[in-house]
Amino acid sequence: MGDVAKLAGVSQQTVSRVVNAREYVSGHARERVLSAMRELNYRPNPAAQALVTGRSKTLGVISVDSVAFGPASVLLGLERAAHAYGYFVSVARLASPDRRSVLQALEQLQRQSVEGILVNAGRDGITRELDRRLIDVPLVAIDDSREAVVPVVAVDQVAGAAAATRLLLDLGHRTVSHIAGARDWSSARRRIEGWRAVLESAQVPVAPPLFGDWSVRSGYELGRLLAQDPEVTAIFAANDEMALGVMRAMAEAGREVPRDVSIIGFDDVPFARYLTPPLTTVRQDFEGLGQRSVHLLMDAIHGVDDPRVQAVITTELVERGSTAPAVIRA
Repeated sequence: MGDVAKLAGVSQQTVSRVVNAREYVSGHARERVLSAMRELNYRPNPAAQALVTGRSKTLGVISVDSVAFGPASVLLGLERAAHAYGYFVSVARLASPDRRSVLQALEQLQRQSVEGILVNAGRDGITRELDRRLIDVPLVAIDDSREAVVPVVAVDQVAGAAAATRLLLDLGHRTVSHIAGARDWSSARRRIEGWRAVLESAQVPVAPPLFGDWSVRSGYELGRLLAQDPEVTAIFAANDEMALGVMRAMAEAGREVPRDVSIIGFDDVPFARYLTPPLTTVRQDFEGLGQRSVHLLMDAIHGVDDPRVQAVITTELVERGSTAPAVIRA
């Protein structure tokens, strides 16, 4: 810091103010300090900054241990949003949603002096195990379970699933089969809720959903079962990976998509538009989810902490080539 001050022609106190984003530094002096820092390749020590400012500039994230596109994209969105605020992210991954694992993750993050914690719940039980009495930093949950006692950000899974189901009915399909996500995920239940509500409102047959585990393999295996039923002409899969598996199963069974079977996924993964045919799907705004979650947490860090706050992120139905009007059979 002394070298930077000497090169910039200012005091070490001025350098400290610039480094720690304090006020009372003129624009000209600030530019000289920043220029000297670049020239000397000077990087502030985060630990030393935390001692001076009492702020770690770090947010903690508790996330499910999953490589699926949805959870991974949520985590990426959180990291990008945090970096935009000038914060680092420390991630604690949960192998299971039990109380012991959740409390261990909270303890791990608090030992790192994080300023706030984002809980990417996903699986059942995680939000329920948050005990505010044991946590001395603000919390925000990304949660569809409706059991949170902290500020919540959620994707409107019900509306997204309803839009997908309604499209298939509007195309003339007698009903819509559903391949659901894992049973212990709240998003899977919300998507079932939206799918079933549309079918019941239309007074069409509602077959029990088939439960997968979000993987391509499970979509393929369940798709093989559905391919055996000639009455199945429309399938809504709870994510794009399972939809891909269904498409493979239909091709092997000699059932062409979308001539014989229309298929819709959920998430809009990057490969969805490049499938043959391109996949109709429900797009989630993962960037917006990350931004809204971090914004709520920053509000809580600065004293605006209202557990009744619930922010809802909307979805968008993206129509592509995997859906078509039902063929009327004699």
